[in-house]
Amino acid sequence: MSGDPSVTAGDIARLAGVGRATVSNWRRRHGDFPRPVGGTATSPLFALADVEGWLRRNGKPFQVSPGDRLWQRLRASGDDFRLPDILGWAGLRLLEARDGAVPLPWPDLDPAEADPGLPRMLDDLAAEHGHRAAFGLLFERYVAAHSRRLVLTRPEVAALMARLACQKGDVVLDPACGLGTLLLAAPGARRALGQETGAPAARIAAVRLLLAGTPAEVATADSLRHDAFPGEVADAVVCNPPSGDRAWGREELTGDPRWRYGLPPRGEPELAWAQHCLAHVRPGGRAAVLMPSAVASRRPGRRVRGNLLRAGALRAVVTLAPGGPDLWLLHRPERGEPPPARVLLLDAEGDLGRVEPEWERHCCREGGQWSVPVTDLLGDEVDLGPSRHRPEQGGPAFGRRFTEALERVGAAAPEPPRLELLPERRPLPLTTISELAREGALTIAHAPARLPAGGDVPVLTAADVATGSGPSALTAGPSSAAGREPGVIALWPGDVVAAPDGSARVVEDGGAVLGPCLTLYRPDAAQLDPHFLAGFLTFAHIRACAGSSRLDPRRMRIPRLSLERQREYGRAFRELARLTATLREMSAHGEALIRLSFDGLVDGRLRPSPTCAPSSAPPPSSAPPPSPAGAPSPAGPPSPAGPPRRAR
Repeated sequence: MSGDPSVTAGDIARLAGVGRATVSNWRRRHGDFPRPVGGTATSPLFALADVEGWLRRNGKPFQVSPGDRLWQRLRASGDDFRLPDILGWAGLRLLEARDGAVPLPWPDLDPAEADPGLPRMLDDLAAEHGHRAAFGLLFERYVAAHSRRLVLTRPEVAALMARLACQKGDVVLDPACGLGTLLLAAPGARRALGQETGAPAARIAAVRLLLAGTPAEVATADSLRHDAFPGEVADAVVCNPPSGDRAWGREELTGDPRWRYGLPPRGEPELAWAQHCLAHVRPGGRAAVLMPSAVASRRPGRRVRGNLLRAGALRAVVTLAPGGPDLWLLHRPERGEPPPARVLLLDAEGDLGRVEPEWERHCCREGGQWSVPVTDLLGDEVDLGPSRHRPEQGGPAFGRRFTEALERVGAAAPEPPRLELLPERRPLPLTTISELAREGALTIAHAPARLPAGGDVPVLTAADVATGSGPSALTAGPSSAAGREPGVIALWPGDVVAAPDGSARVVEDGGAVLGPCLTLYRPDAAQLDPHFLAGFLTFAHIRACAGSSRLDPRRMRIPRLSLERQREYGRAFRELARLTATLREMSAHGEALIRLSFDGLVDGRLRPSPTCAPSSAPPPSSAPPPSPAGAPSPAGPPSPAGPPRRAR
């Protein structure tokens, strides 16, 4: 098996720079495509050597980097159930090569016995990328191969939690550390403590931390039943605990001193984790814990939630995205410290950039529109769901927001494109993207499936292309893995980037690299206008989606025009793109106006304007009587008969 590493269909797609559907088509249409050598009917495995030979014979471009080749050899040295142990072995081997002695137990297997060439391949990869980056490459491929089984904290959420809870030089604890993502996000931790139930995951987490230069101790046990750090207090705790486990050990832990805020109900294991985190943070320290949204309002946990509020231990509940999760910011009060009068209940609505400014406003002024008095929450339900405590706007503030929403909707009215109607159809001479590439008018390249994590080089992602925003991700710099990682593509001004959903855009500024799943079209400026190309890539995809066939970009037909005519078409496509963006913006403004209008009607700050009544409405004499003298009038939308009514 060691001499015959295998690959999945997803691996083949990544190595060949195509989509999985293309690989499926190759299997269906080509009788000589390699037969599966293992796996299952839904996830077959193919011999890497056979796939390489077939791709070479059929002129399909492919590239197997040293990291990919080593990963496939590691996978071939054992079954999928032992893959975490195999990855841990590789990490320990790299750690030993760099630091000498390894302070961690080795797994009970040695892949080098089945494949003696593995140690040399690990050394070669480390010599090229460095020991930490080499393990990072293998770790990324492991995560990609097991993405459906692993529950990983999103990197941007992990970074937010670390910024809110940790400071440089802290001792940081994660009692459910998984693969170490949260501990790695802590900035300059003096020491990292972790605990995880599975030995393979704990080993991987420890290797990642030690290779990153963070002194780490990762224990293997269930933190609630078998606390590996009794009596240990950290400066900060970060945790994304398991949820929904009703067999968390309530019966055997009934008298545990950690439950100083109340014994958690059997169906509330998350409240047990929250109290466990508080028990391990020093007085005055902070804990950031991810929770399912239901924990903030489930009736059985209301007593524990109330006690956390009364003691000043719960400082904020932040809903990070619609449907959750929630981020709980906890604080262990110091002796004699008075509890705060307000708690932050923020619905970020998916915008993580709002969290830190709102938290700072809350901490500095104990106010802000999302700060809720604790006394308002200590009722029968102790409902801490941020969506149920949206800030109530004062009369002037609500009126200002409502008026601004009306103005934005009016100002966003789109301008139609400048197009001329022809008296009759005039077909254009056509060519294809593939033909233009053969003629040298453009170069086509595909991004790698994954990029090295960390670093400060901006990455343009598929979501960025779809929304028209700037690069939103980061990867390692040229001096590290990204600079030598095969397939990493730097973007130049004038490049055209296309996403799988059909959206395409012209790169205006360089400095970023091409993100996963994207395709680069680099036109020759003397032959092909980039806006002309981007327009046809986008709108040809829209036409294809309206039909029954799937679009192959290389076969897409494009008019063969002079460069001057191309620029005219490029101008028209830019106008259509602006119209598309305007309509999206108008839709967003319209949704905000609808939400404000509904809230105002329900709260009594708005009422239907009599001038907007339908023609079949009763005569004015049957309208509601006017407000008593001196009473403020409810706000309403502007009327053509006069100025808008003033909000109360």
